[in-house]
Amino acid sequence: MARPWVVMGFLASTMLATIGSPAMAADSPPSAQGMAKEQGQGQPLTLKRVFGSPDLSGPQPQSLKLSPDGTLLTSLRPRADEKQRFDLWALDTRTGQERMLVDSKKVGSGAELSEAEKMQRERDRSISGKTGIVSYEWSPDGKTILVPIDGDLYLATLDGKVSRLTDNVGGALNPKISPGGGFVSYVRDQNLVVQPLGGAPRALTSDGAGTVHWGEAEFVAQEEMGRRTGYWWAPGDTRVAVERFDEAPVGVVTRAAIGANGTKTYDQRYPAAGTPNVAVELYVMKPDGSGKVKVDLGRDGDIYLARVDWAPDGSALYVQRQNRAQTVLDMLKVDPATGASKILFSEKAKPNSWVNLSDAYRFLDDGSLIWTSERSGFAHLYRLKGGTWTQLTKGDWVVMDLAGVDQAKGRIFFTGNKDGVLEKHLYAVDLARPSTPVRLTETGWWNGATMDGAASRIIVSRSNPDQPTQTYLADTSGKRLSWINQNALVAGHPYQPFLAQHQATKFGTLKAADGSTLYYEMITPPLQPGNKYPVFFEHYGGPHSQTVSRNWGGALHQYLVAQGYIVFMIDNRGSANRGVAFESQLYRAAGTVEVEDQLLGARWLKEQPFVDPKKIVTYGWSYGGYMTLKMLEAAPGVFAAGVAGAPVTKWELYDTHYTERYMGDPKKDAKAYAASSALTDAVKIKDPMLLIHGMSDDNVFFENSTALAARMQAASTPFEMMFYPGFTHRVGGPQVGEHLWTTILDFYRRHTED
Repeated sequence: MARPWVVMGFLASTMLATIGSPAMAADSPPSAQGMAKEQGQGQPLTLKRVFGSPDLSGPQPQSLKLSPDGTLLTSLRPRADEKQRFDLWALDTRTGQERMLVDSKKVGSGAELSEAEKMQRERDRSISGKTGIVSYEWSPDGKTILVPIDGDLYLATLDGKVSRLTDNVGGALNPKISPGGGFVSYVRDQNLVVQPLGGAPRALTSDGAGTVHWGEAEFVAQEEMGRRTGYWWAPGDTRVAVERFDEAPVGVVTRAAIGANGTKTYDQRYPAAGTPNVAVELYVMKPDGSGKVKVDLGRDGDIYLARVDWAPDGSALYVQRQNRAQTVLDMLKVDPATGASKILFSEKAKPNSWVNLSDAYRFLDDGSLIWTSERSGFAHLYRLKGGTWTQLTKGDWVVMDLAGVDQAKGRIFFTGNKDGVLEKHLYAVDLARPSTPVRLTETGWWNGATMDGAASRIIVSRSNPDQPTQTYLADTSGKRLSWINQNALVAGHPYQPFLAQHQATKFGTLKAADGSTLYYEMITPPLQPGNKYPVFFEHYGGPHSQTVSRNWGGALHQYLVAQGYIVFMIDNRGSANRGVAFESQLYRAAGTVEVEDQLLGARWLKEQPFVDPKKIVTYGWSYGGYMTLKMLEAAPGVFAAGVAGAPVTKWELYDTHYTERYMGDPKKDAKAYAASSALTDAVKIKDPMLLIHGMSDDNVFFENSTALAARMQAASTPFEMMFYPGFTHRVGGPQVGEHLWTTILDFYRRHTED
């Protein structure tokens, strides 16, 4: 389910600084709040500038990776005049010299992407809407880089020379360099192709066509499970595990993609809640396609293939199998020579809950496994060795990501919120003698971290409400060795001319009806005694999501504050990173406690002396759009007006993996589905409401909004609409973003005028 990034997606970004300047992590550049005091009136923000180029958060490099020998740090960087187009850059970690390695405009063919690749990009929110180079991969020997551009594959050498590997016949999906460096592999025409470097391509599978796909991830795996590929190389290039799925059982939805110059219809296989999923199989074969064996995934065919990994020595294949109800996750150990499998262990959901998937795990060289489990009620690290579990972290806080494992020194590096819900930090813990984790990042920030394979260095990216994302290189003690992107808010930074109007973000808590602590954040204009201000009340509300945190929020919120709005957000029960009991309050209960908690925030605002209680407007997208409808239905008069963007209006229309995880099977849990519908009580909406949707949405189908519109029109219930031809679930970009927010704010003004 999409997050509010759809329209709030300003990447917290940075300006590249010379690497090698000695500094400690606490030695930070001036923040927006501090710099604002030194600026005059500055320039006023406009919507055109908010959505224009260069990005006001700074030209943040993405996909930062260290070369295998650590001498180069590569990244994808946006062009100054086209912030959605990315090129490949390299920075020498020894000299600080940087250079563009691959220019996407000079190398790319300009060919239109295949429909399959367009849909893959739509599923991956990190690259949706971007052009040029959106991914790349180092070869194991560090001499070349695999670069996909415009559906073709190119091989770049470190001297900047680029050679073309494919010829764009059917595109090249899911490209990889094998771990031994002997092959390039990709999916073409629904079959897996393996190409020796310098040799001719060979299709390992042959029956991929129609509803049969090899080497791809099915729709729900991409959209909901965080799995982007359908094949996995063994160490040493000895074998490859390949998923085969058949969409034949999946129902066909005829989806209209309504554009400005015509309408295309697609017969899309879409697994709606309560309907069949794809039939999934897994095979293991050699790089030439011989020796193929089928993996035993069990007798129950109605399962999810969640994760697939090889043992470090290639002796075993590990498969995470999730049952349809998502209450059991089995770790299967598979013999790659025969396909025979056995259950190594199982994770089982607590009553009235589900099992969340995670990527925070690692198979180690000694045969043990570092694993993240919520069995204690909170996500924590465990080690499985010789059949014995050892808990490595504990407490009423959660582990979020596994950054790295130093197997030689026995240290584990992970991110989590041990120091508070609003912040994310990097920690280290001893593997042999686990005790209290040691925090390696500075308080007051939201941090992300990645490490090289040996966990010898750390790339830390951090931001806070007054500082767009900075990136630095650190040693394993957390000491900053050098800036990668300092992103100082000084002259030359895109946001610097607007610092004078930057306002601080305030945080606080409220108590839910059951006593749970709810965190909120609020940005206000300079408050004048006796004045009352309108409120822009933004919400998401869906499970497994956190909105309120101490990170950079982007320029749009500051623009709204400059227009006189107070910006307010609150995380309700059901949000992420608070433990199983907190999140599970949405079990079979969409549209209940999360609506109650958001309304609690709105009513609290009405009691504040600086708030105009008649001018609180609310906005949400996707699950947040659904929440707008449910809140307007539940509490007429609380909001002056509401905007529902791309809302789910009937959960039977949404996909299996997401919907059934929380709501169950509609055939068995019909009452829960009926109660959660936004259609049943739509006629109760009395406050002004604006409905927005992309007319080519392949995730939350346009049918959700047309069903709502028909329901309200039949009952003569007034509302307004703005639909965007050609846009999918993401309605954004330089021109349309300005139009979207002009429409939203004009709507609010018309309904809050005195």
